[in-house]
Amino acid sequence: MTETPTRLADLDMWPLRTERLVLRPATHADLPALWHVRRTPEAGEWGGSRPATYDEFAESFTDDGLADQLLIERDGEVIGDLLLQVGPGWAQREVSDAAVGTLGTLGWVLHPDHWGHGHATEAVRALIDVAFGPLGLHRVIAECFADNEPSWRLMERIGMRREAHNVKDSLHRDRGWINGYVYALLAEEWPT
Repeated sequence: MTETPTRLADLDMWPLRTERLVLRPATHADLPALWHVRRTPEAGEWGGSRPATYDEFAESFTDDGLADQLLIERDGEVIGDLLLQVGPGWAQREVSDAAVGTLGTLGWVLHPDHWGHGHATEAVRALIDVAFGPLGLHRVIAECFADNEPSWRLMERIGMRREAHNVKDSLHRDRGWINGYVYALLAEEWPT
């Protein structure tokens, strides 16, 4: 029996083309282009980290971490990136083996010059197709600060369901403790 890959970089399908975009695994050679996206104040506002220098940024990307990362390209330019980390769903001990590699956690960052054009929606939809198709996941989730309205609106636009509104559970580097949202989608809910 062939084991299903659980890392984006391990899939034999790249590059993936959508109507306007190309998605492909990120490499160390792509870090300068990713830095160009991530260093903008708008992208850094909600991201998980805001490195002060390129060297600090580059050191945060190990080979292992890049295996979960896809670049979003438009006309040959890197305009953002996607993340899909695959892990186990929660399960009772007797059935825990069946839950391995069934849950995906999504993330995305888009350069602000490309906001408002549907690029993030197009890219995330394609990533969910991969999650429920070749990766065979059961469920995907995404989390965001409640104040990050563009992110949660994207989740709703693609059909994800808000499953949690957590009160002051998310520590923002500048805003302190603020509310967070958790969205989810099941494979059976995703149109094939």
